[in-house]
Amino acid sequence: MGIVAAYAVPHPPLIVPEVGRGQERAIQDTIDAYREVARRIAAHAPDTIVVVSPHAPLFRDCFHVSTGEAGHGDMGRFGAWDASVTVPYDGAMGAAIAACARKHTVPLCGSGMRDGELDHATFVPLHFVNEAYAGYRLVRVGLAGLSPETHLALGRCIAEAAADLHRTCVLVASGDLSHKLTPEGPYGYAPQGPVFDRTVTALFDAGDLDGLLDIDEEFADEAAECGLRSFWIMAGALEGLPISHELLSYEGPFGVGYAVAAFEVQGTSGDGAVRTGIDEREDAADAENGAADEAAVDPYVALARASVEGFVRTGSPIALPDGLPPELADERAGVFVSLHEHGDLRGCIGTIAPVTGSVAAEIVRNGVAAASEDPRFPPVRPDELDALSYSVDVLLTPMPIDSIDELDPARYGVIVTKGWKRGLLLPNLEGVDSAQQQVDIAKRKAGIDPFDDDVELERFEVVRHVRGGEARRG
Repeated sequence: MGIVAAYAVPHPPLIVPEVGRGQERAIQDTIDAYREVARRIAAHAPDTIVVVSPHAPLFRDCFHVSTGEAGHGDMGRFGAWDASVTVPYDGAMGAAIAACARKHTVPLCGSGMRDGELDHATFVPLHFVNEAYAGYRLVRVGLAGLSPETHLALGRCIAEAAADLHRTCVLVASGDLSHKLTPEGPYGYAPQGPVFDRTVTALFDAGDLDGLLDIDEEFADEAAECGLRSFWIMAGALEGLPISHELLSYEGPFGVGYAVAAFEVQGTSGDGAVRTGIDEREDAADAENGAADEAAVDPYVALARASVEGFVRTGSPIALPDGLPPELADERAGVFVSLHEHGDLRGCIGTIAPVTGSVAAEIVRNGVAAASEDPRFPPVRPDELDALSYSVDVLLTPMPIDSIDELDPARYGVIVTKGWKRGLLLPNLEGVDSAQQQVDIAKRKAGIDPFDDDVELERFEVVRHVRGGEARRG
């Protein structure tokens, strides 16, 4: 267990009906997205919800983590005393975060300051969560006037604490975007406002949380935002985890930008446990039990194996099995299936964008193709099946880039396009050590002149499922 999902949400008080009294209907898309987030949180059934709030106690040189028995909040200051919530704190989780912070020299402030008072940036997310789910404990975290790297480090400590305590944990990064979108808005207009919102929503939509660190802090201040530091902590908590990403909504009718985005950790086990670094030690032992056990651990690998073995033995593709997890049955993505025999490549076929109705169907289709249609190899024979190992790469959304300098072959795959010719190379491949080498190979695969630099480049990341049930972003 550990971090299973994180959500970026805004916190306009008027979105609470007792405060808005009808005005909230002007941000109905945000309300709908918020309820979708609450539904997903309920499906995860977390033990602990961590809310990172820009309106919790804020200090220049340290972070506040609320302690005590419980937090209580209401909308009295906004004229709605009947809208209230009381949530117990997860003291053990707060202590574990503090212990990790001390170990990594992340400065925390002393507790006891307004610990029991839930600010509105914490209240608003919990208002929606409580419509769908109960029984969780809360950790509330404030921000600081410290560097992006220090915020990242605190996020890593949140993830480490959740894993160490075997908590199923959801993180909610509360934060509005620019408060200066229009001259008619309550905060006026700054040209940086709309640019900031476009930048952040594009990063959310692409799942590029690292890109949040590149936003100039002076520019962000001029945009009058209050979410960037929350999002930095979220990026730290998700660092190294395989995630899906989705921008659920964006609106700004009152001159303030409201974005809702979802980041779901992929590669969970059947009981919802996240595959973290701690689990990898257990996976290493499981891998020694052979190929059958390997396939049983990770449903992506299991399905790839079943698709190849079923086709090779019967000549027909298998039907999709019942009971697949939602990330296989309900989501769509491009998928590459790779086969290896005694460590050597034996076939690899995939799709850049989805051509079927689900990730599961994509795996079955491309597993069959990898075993029978890769022009570099003869079709797989039945007597080879026991020697095969499998990996499944689920492609995240490609992003156009302007230069080869924006590539990193260990992290990003590349797509090279020239007219109708298009070549792709996956990331983190043995023997591919430079971006130039990566592009040259992709050009060769597409039949593009290797000396032709007038090409379009895109980079992408993958969630790679390999032996032992490991799922890692590559």
